[in-house]
Amino acid sequence: MKAILALEDGSVFHGVGFGAKASACGEVCFNTSMTGYQEILTDPSYKGQIVTMTYPLIGNYGVNTVDVESWRPHVAGFVVREVSPLVSNWRADASLPDYLEQNGIPGIQGIDTRALTKKLRVRGALNGFISTEEISDAEAVKRAKEFVFLGVDYVKEVTHKQEFAWDAKDESSAAFDLVRGNASLDARAHRKPLPPADVPIVAFDFGMKYNILRRLRQHGFRTQVLPATATAQDALKHKPAGIFLSNGPGDPSALDYAVNTVSELVKTGIPIFGICLGHQILGQAFGGKTFKLKFGHRGGNQPVKDLESGKVEITSQNHGFAVDAQSLPSDVTVNRINLNDQTVEGLRHKSKPIYCVQYHPEASPGPHDSTPLFAEFRELIRKRG
Repeated sequence: MKAILALEDGSVFHGVGFGAKASACGEVCFNTSMTGYQEILTDPSYKGQIVTMTYPLIGNYGVNTVDVESWRPHVAGFVVREVSPLVSNWRADASLPDYLEQNGIPGIQGIDTRALTKKLRVRGALNGFISTEEISDAEAVKRAKEFVFLGVDYVKEVTHKQEFAWDAKDESSAAFDLVRGNASLDARAHRKPLPPADVPIVAFDFGMKYNILRRLRQHGFRTQVLPATATAQDALKHKPAGIFLSNGPGDPSALDYAVNTVSELVKTGIPIFGICLGHQILGQAFGGKTFKLKFGHRGGNQPVKDLESGKVEITSQNHGFAVDAQSLPSDVTVNRINLNDQTVEGLRHKSKPIYCVQYHPEASPGPHDSTPLFAEFRELIRKRG
């Protein structure tokens, strides 16, 4: 199956198709992670994007039904140097090409992903068009140029439409260890006991990864998940001890309804913790502005400095926008920065129990340096009483 990837600057890449026989437009970006392609595919933050993996061999451990990060894959298309012809993992339920085919997502392999990544770093993120169907180069470039990413609200497309209680029966949140040498595959995963769920919170789902909810439960939170369009009144009726703002896709400046809701919640004095898009929404609720990064931060090795402790965390990130530090009011402090480009990675309110980070402390797979941020949220709630 032939495949094509065209960019808005006129570049065209020809390769071999895999996954679905389909076509799609999206912002072309790259991720530097060596593992975790299934989590990337199902991360709602990638809605409207064609993802390029910089690691050359993808698909070797297949796909399973447990490690998904949301209710379906959300990427528009998938670009790799080579798809592994073999799947070798005892947890695999399907191959990567089969999984993409089942979900209607086109993929392309056999192109120079190193050249593509270099182009995106030099020129910045570019809109693109991917297809495994018959289409001319000229038409593919035309479709790429017509696509619009900035200013589009993708959050309403990925959020759960109805509120729900996360894992009320404690069936899917426990962390686990793998027991080596056990002949029974079902017994290889040893579940760790969960603490009591004694802290009620609400979590706004702007495109939330499920592992965030798992981490919250592992730290003793009882979480009620609300749709992105929920109001402050919708949240307060649950009498939450804390409020969590999730990650999500797209341009944060297109989310006036979410910013207005969070602005109201900031006034209540209830502890608030936000990550990724939730961080950007909080930044705007404080009165700040956001801007688009040249090519974004996407991968599992981004260095972040905690300006309060002096420590450096290696973090997992996935975002194309950032908060403008110069636009923030004097009662909000920047307490974390990215050591690669000095952009804002964390904010803390000087007088209210509110903090947020631009990266993913729930990383799975990925570094665990930032996991203590969940315990910090619990401690913040405890101090407030």
